[in-house]
Amino acid sequence: MAIYDQPVRILMKHMADAFALQSGQQFTKQQAVNWFTEHYPKIKNGTITAHLVRLSTNAPSRLHYNAKLNEDDLFFQLDGGHYRLYEPNQDPVPIRKPDVPLPDEDSEPQGSAEFAYEKDLRNYLAKNLSVIESDLTLYEDEGINGIEFPVGGRFIDILAVDSSGDFVVIELKVSRGYDRVVGQLMRYMAWIRKNQAEPEQSVRGIIVAREISEDLLLACSLLAGVQLFEYELSLAVRQVDTETGT
Repeated sequence: MAIYDQPVRILMKHMADAFALQSGQQFTKQQAVNWFTEHYPKIKNGTITAHLVRLSTNAPSRLHYNAKLNEDDLFFQLDGGHYRLYEPNQDPVPIRKPDVPLPDEDSEPQGSAEFAYEKDLRNYLAKNLSVIESDLTLYEDEGINGIEFPVGGRFIDILAVDSSGDFVVIELKVSRGYDRVVGQLMRYMAWIRKNQAEPEQSVRGIIVAREISEDLLLACSLLAGVQLFEYELSLAVRQVDTETGT
């Protein structure tokens, strides 16, 4: 639901007009944040950053943010902090969702998925957060969701909200989780607390890995706000009758 009369994706276009951007002229993420702070102070920094990604034609993560055909093809991302206007005559074709619908992960039998890559684990859990914690939901705001949520030039695997309305930062490791992931998780949690959370909202973290190492277990033993989970894979096979197909 929009905080102001117009959604952030439209306010971004007003910002571009206010900057009077010329062909090839750059602006920074900080300039965008400053403009919103002056004109629309209720918009969170995380929401601003996410919309810069959504409206950047070459940002792969825009696929998670429901970028609208033509309407959201506004910027071209030069790096994590610099942007310019999208120029269709010289820039690559905007990244879009494939025309052929992807398989519905919700219809996948529980426990049968094999996660060859971290993104597969991420996409599955984003639609099945209840396997981690009941009433845990994917963060969503103005067309932006919590899959690969941008934080200071990096991306949270999954940003969720619990039944109390508090933020939950979820980091995934498809194989073994080592203690170095703790620093990454704490950095993301601090960013959300500073840039996205309201004063009354708390932020906690969850690490999901195929196997939790001893050093990770030790590193988290004194962290009250971090939980560890291991996931398991299983494979079921059944014989198919060659005559009946069943």
